Amino acid sequence: MHMADALISPIVGGTMWVATAGVATYSIKKLKVDLEEEKIPLMGVMGAFIFAAQMINFTIPGTGSSGHLGGGMLLAAILGPYAGFIAMACILTIQALFFADGGLIALGCNIFNLGFYTCFIAYPLIYKKVLSKGYSKKKIMYAAMLSSIIGLQLGALSVVLQTFFSGKTELPFSTFVALMQPIHLAIGVVEGIISATVISFVWTARPNTIEKVSNETSTIISLKKVVIPLLVASVFIGGVLSLIASSNPDGLEWAMFKTSGKEEMEANYSTHEKAKELQENTAILPDYGFKKESEDSKSEDKGTVLGDNIGTSISGVIGGMITLVLAGAIGIGINIIKKKNNREQQV
Repeated sequence: MHMADALISPIVGGTMWVATAGVATYSIKKLKVDLEEEKIPLMGVMGAFIFAAQMINFTIPGTGSSGHLGGGMLLAAILGPYAGFIAMACILTIQALFFADGGLIALGCNIFNLGFYTCFIAYPLIYKKVLSKGYSKKKIMYAAMLSSIIGLQLGALSVVLQTFFSGKTELPFSTFVALMQPIHLAIGVVEGIISATVISFVWTARPNTIEKVSNETSTIISLKKVVIPLLVASVFIGGVLSLIASSNPDGLEWAMFKTSGKEEMEANYSTHEKAKELQENTAILPDYGFKKESEDSKSEDKGTVLGDNIGTSISGVIGGMITLVLAGAIGIGINIIKKKNNREQQV
């Protein structure tokens, strides 16, 4: 659900930027009090893992569409809602700035759609409620499945509403919503399975890593048992598995095409063009590949395919590492402020 700028009017985009900034500010404020020091490396590693996982589009059988992991529920389950939201913001910002994936004007929308509904609605109201009386692999599967589906459904509906309020007449509300919700229901089922698998691994390897479960177990296992496998998985997924991602349009593109006959909308505002120019300057690997020197290049040798594959692999690894550094650095910065505040309170 990475929305392009052409889907969003500057007013709607600006409004969602303000809303997202507000949620991020609130999350940081809470983390200054609640952030657990052991969650800092996990913020970076989970950010890298979700960045890589979002590169893997899986085919939705019988539709001609594909989907990818959103990751908001997984981040909230491992990191808690506040750190999870900040990690999601890091992921989507890096994707937009360095890989031209999702628009800059639409960035507030994308962070809100993928981060807010999962971290602040589906996680506390569904996931935690299901697991309130204890953890088991069966309960984790049920909680992750239900919360992932609901979170993604809310995000998909939000996309439809944002395009509606942006005046995109090419995407009439009733038709667009009738396509967006079912396709993201299918995507949500796969996301639930993936989320449950990762959460179960973390819970089995180190139960007290999962938020507020530390009192339920006396088993203390090194955090490395969780961090290292997730880091290796991030590199493998981004560098290798990304090469076999489905080429079918994702759920949003598919619904747009079925509704309007177009997978991309035309930009209607000068602000869109300015944002596009800025993105072209910041994107080091646009669309997760090397920049093309010329659109009219006649070279069609085998090296082109090899070059595209190398570009995808490099994008997956570099993007994951940038996310790891950014999310980890934010966690470290918040922790420094937290310790400083604690010292001042003790004086």
